[in-house]
Amino acid sequence: MAAKKSSKKTAEPEGPTKLFYIFYNQERWDNWLNTLAEADFSGDDDSEEMPEGYRILDGFSDDITLATIKIIRLYQNGRISLEDARTKLRGVEEIVMTELPESEIAEIVGSMQVSMLVLFAAGQKYLEEVYPPSEEVKNLVKEGRKVSEKDPEKALDIASSIGAAVINGASCCGKYVKDTDEPTLFDEWLVEVERIAEAMKSLKNFDEEAGEAQ
Repeated sequence: MAAKKSSKKTAEPEGPTKLFYIFYNQERWDNWLNTLAEADFSGDDDSEEMPEGYRILDGFSDDITLATIKIIRLYQNGRISLEDARTKLRGVEEIVMTELPESEIAEIVGSMQVSMLVLFAAGQKYLEEVYPPSEEVKNLVKEGRKVSEKDPEKALDIASSIGAAVINGASCCGKYVKDTDEPTLFDEWLVEVERIAEAMKSLKNFDEEAGEAQ
């Protein structure tokens, strides 16, 4: 005997959860710049503490990195699509890498922007699924150091590949970061990759909360 068809309609599948995030924006960037402009970068000669301005700059870098990695996490958690993740990542990059007007802090912020090149390149590589296996990271660090002075573009490509691998779960880069008064560009990029690794760890259980600023 054939089973009777149910008269009830099948429930429609639920759409994606609506996000209420405030992603990284121009106002947020401008607020950090204004705070830096008022900060003291000279410090006290009798104190071993880092001058206020450089502490704020470090927090500025952390804020950009966390905001960027949150986009990656939202994508990993299925909260936003791949295309949305790409678009939002490019949006943050456009704000952060904008040309700065002449000011007392332009050179300082400019050096941070150079460090951030690896953050955005690594994020895009991860989204494109272009990253090396974790066991190749050590060799890539060696290769990057070899080409750092002669070929900065190649060094950035290598550093961003390491960063993409870190976003994908590889371990790096604290043990490879050199404590030196004259770090190379590649060293600076490894420092940012380590910041990416710390952000990934701190956001391990990250998920959306309505109205949270990104």
